[in-house]
Amino acid sequence: NLVANARMYAVTAAADAGWKELVAWLSRRSSFPLEAIDHAFPAPLSQLWSRPDLGCAFMCGFAYLRSPYPPKPIAAPVPSSARFGGRAVYMTDLVVRADSAFRTLEDTFGQRLGYTVEDSHSGYNALRHHLLPFRSERGSSLYRASIGPLHTPRRVLDAVLACDIDVGPLDSYGLDLMLRHEPELRRLIRIVATTDPAPIPFLVASAGCPDGIVDRLRTALQEFGEAAECATLR
Repeated sequence: NLVANARMYAVTAAADAGWKELVAWLSRRSSFPLEAIDHAFPAPLSQLWSRPDLGCAFMCGFAYLRSPYPPKPIAAPVPSSARFGGRAVYMTDLVVRADSAFRTLEDTFGQRLGYTVEDSHSGYNALRHHLLPFRSERGSSLYRASIGPLHTPRRVLDAVLACDIDVGPLDSYGLDLMLRHEPELRRLIRIVATTDPAPIPFLVASAGCPDGIVDRLRTALQEFGEAAECATLR
């Protein structure tokens, strides 16, 4: 058996249950046994990605490019929200508390900025790229404190809501999932800026996973978008 995990986007209990249901469907559809496992914080994602028995897990493209032994790509999700334009992309949303005085990203300069981990694109690399023109223009640090690593988008959101940071980066697909399953969050936060799109984290198998198994998993996932029995899960 191989293991599967969707920690990067298991951002709520309902989303976690949905991903595990998808793994069960994928196992049946591909006729290959997959075991959905938990790999929650504080366990490092790098530990998950390096497992030799990894059959299906989300991986950030930035970490993939930096990996000396990259796993095998299987498939990428295409979020249904209109802002993704029907493409397998995502962005970083920079969020603040809705009751704060911040209306633009520039309003947050001089305050406290959070981040996830340094090998994250959405929680670190995209953020730095977005801030670089402001830094170059001003010629000095933009924030009085950089708080992290906070490790996960959910912990970034919680830090914003707890006033431990003033602005934080959130994976836009992860945020959409949180807002879908916890709609009360919409009145608590506000997006003040969004970065350029980038390729979305994709599902991978271990570098040693046989190509035949990868092909079976890929074929099944490509059928997921049209499978009638998956309409509610989609």
